[in-house]
Amino acid sequence: MYRWGLTPWERYGKAAAGSIAALLDREEAERSRPLGRALDVGCGRGQYTPELARRGWEATGVDYVPAAIEAARSKGVADVTYVVGDATDLVAAGLGTFDFFLDIGCFQGFDAGGRHAVGRGISALANPGATILMLAFGPSRLRTWAGGVSQGEVTAAFPGWTLVAVDPAQTEGLGWPMNRTSPRWYRLSRS
Repeated sequence: MYRWGLTPWERYGKAAAGSIAALLDREEAERSRPLGRALDVGCGRGQYTPELARRGWEATGVDYVPAAIEAARSKGVADVTYVVGDATDLVAAGLGTFDFFLDIGCFQGFDAGGRHAVGRGISALANPGATILMLAFGPSRLRTWAGGVSQGEVTAAFPGWTLVAVDPAQTEGLGWPMNRTSPRWYRLSRS
């Protein structure tokens, strides 16, 4: 999608910056400082990873696309680590453990087997008390093109986690047809 310039997740990040900031504020309000380690799963060109570092997280971004990771690194943001790695095999990337996982549109793009692999990988890297904040489209007729998951599919991929909150996501900035996919923010906590 990078080759064709189709990166709606980047456009969304700009349009929904305020609502994303509010969700991160909520996440951090329940923690003491230092915040700990955060993994931006499917970080792409590093749109959100620097914000995590700015907020006080020890931030790492991981993505499968080497050109995206190179673009993220080229921004020269200090205190951020970027790693080429597969979200369905996070353990193999040698990332260590984390207290917080941010996923803006990665998980939703996998089939059931891939989603369960992401869930196993995140679970293997999660410290006790870790949380996940995930943006995902709901299932729709566009699922084969845009991805999308149901609440049941999210919870099935993360056994041993508690679904803490499900909030509708802002659709402004997504554009048609993604703005018709009923996106949701899922927050899960490691039980």
